[in-house]
Amino acid sequence: MKKHPLMKLVLVIALGLIVLPMAVVLLWSVTRRWPWPLLLPESYTLRTVRELLTGSASLPKLLLSSIGLALTVAVLGTIIAMMTARATELHEFRGKTLVRHGAFLPLLVPGTVFAMGIQLTLIRLGLSDTIAGVILVHLIAAVPYCITIMTDMTAAVGNKLEQQAMVLGAAPARAFFEVTLPGLLPGVLSSMSMGFILSYSQYFSTLIIGGGRVKTMALVLVPYIQSGDRALASVYSVAFVASALLVFFVFEGLLHALQKRGDRI
Repeated sequence: MKKHPLMKLVLVIALGLIVLPMAVVLLWSVTRRWPWPLLLPESYTLRTVRELLTGSASLPKLLLSSIGLALTVAVLGTIIAMMTARATELHEFRGKTLVRHGAFLPLLVPGTVFAMGIQLTLIRLGLSDTIAGVILVHLIAAVPYCITIMTDMTAAVGNKLEQQAMVLGAAPARAFFEVTLPGLLPGVLSSMSMGFILSYSQYFSTLIIGGGRVKTMALVLVPYIQSGDRALASVYSVAFVASALLVFFVFEGLLHALQKRGDRI
């Protein structure tokens, strides 16, 4: 099908709105001085790159801790969302409406208010200033979005083929993993991506609950933005965006690999 010229124009504009800001940020990350009204920097420096690699926060360790924490939230959030979606979409039980609507209650409370309120509970439980406490808070924030994605996907896929597989003798677990799960994979990828980016970009809740002991990319990035050092803020922003995109590419590659395997089977 041939694309309408207007549609092509819209796509070009949308691409430009994404690429141009990233190009400016990338340029700022190696800029020493960029006075107005010059279109390009007056001088360049690698100071920011050296700071990124040899600064007080070790970049490899920071990336591993940030990605590991966010992936944990993404996986747990998707598992919870999948179970909730299957319960509310495929089964009838008392309190179903309460569960369906109650899952979205965390969205009604502002993040700052929620973090400050739950901190008192986590202190009593001994989870304040711990990775487990941060994961729990991030999970509460991410689950409503994951549930929304998995509910729509579960409703679309249904369980007719799964029931047919069980009629033909497959165990319930095998019927789910070999028949239903492949159809849910696009939703699983979307849910994990949403959970990952929500956790990866959390600043205030990580600062409050982690007490400054749990280091993430967002926790290191935001102070540089507030300090007014555009070059350092830009280089950390580039690292932040690049690491997030890398994880998304891994998700996409994993999805394609699993789908090809399913097609061969």
